[in-house]
Amino acid sequence: MKSKKGSAMLGKFLFYFGNTLIGIVFVSPLIWMISASFKPEAKIFANMNSLTTFLPVDPSFDNYIEVFRRINMANVFKNTLLYIALILVFDLIINSICGYALAKFDFRGRKLMLSFIVALMVLPMEAILLPLYIEMSQLGWVNTLRALVIPFIAKCFSIYMFYNFFHDIPDDLIEAAAIDGSSPVRTFFMIVMPISKTVYATVFILDFVAHWNDFMWPFLVMTGEDKRTIQLAVQSFFSTSPVHYSAIMAALVVSAIPMIVMFIFMQKYYVEGIASSGIKG
Repeated sequence: MKSKKGSAMLGKFLFYFGNTLIGIVFVSPLIWMISASFKPEAKIFANMNSLTTFLPVDPSFDNYIEVFRRINMANVFKNTLLYIALILVFDLIINSICGYALAKFDFRGRKLMLSFIVALMVLPMEAILLPLYIEMSQLGWVNTLRALVIPFIAKCFSIYMFYNFFHDIPDDLIEAAAIDGSSPVRTFFMIVMPISKTVYATVFILDFVAHWNDFMWPFLVMTGEDKRTIQLAVQSFFSTSPVHYSAIMAALVVSAIPMIVMFIFMQKYYVEGIASSGIKG
């Protein structure tokens, strides 16, 4: 009995110890970036073979002062958050309705449409980048908010996540609402949506991170400096001489703060949503 208990405790210790080591490995680049953002330029790459590289030497906020001096960070954050907010609002509403229709309504061509959506999920963005840009140019939408928002409202991946989640909702619940006189639209907004917080949170996080980190598409369609997004602003530190890696690290830390804060507060819903939506690694 004691042997089994000791083995269980040893197994639990090794499990948590191993996970802790893996977590440290994954988070170490972030720790080094934060440390480097407080260092002078000459000391960033010093002692790279030692653990002291993760400790700021003579810490200073000069790098952050330079970032806010070179970039109108308030305007950059406003531009980025505005276009991401618009995408998220349309994405969560439209794609959830599409996923619900595919999961709970039987209509001609439903299976074919679902197969088409799954097939489009494997299509990389690079494959449609050029024709999409040509279309935006011909519409006269280059350097406008419409070019950032409209092409990304409908997402196959979001539809499929909503479909997987809504498919597991008992049909009896929906039928009971219909018997009580609730219309399909009312049932969706008043019953289905409130019990689907996890999948909405998951799609919210994935979309937020994807568009917050997106560089290529904003780089192509947003040509005005007053309309730059956060990643375009960070990239300007690489293209403007002199290139100071200390300032780059500070800019990267500033750009990462919203994602870190969001994930800290929403990680519970993210994990539950991934598990309940059937997405496996």
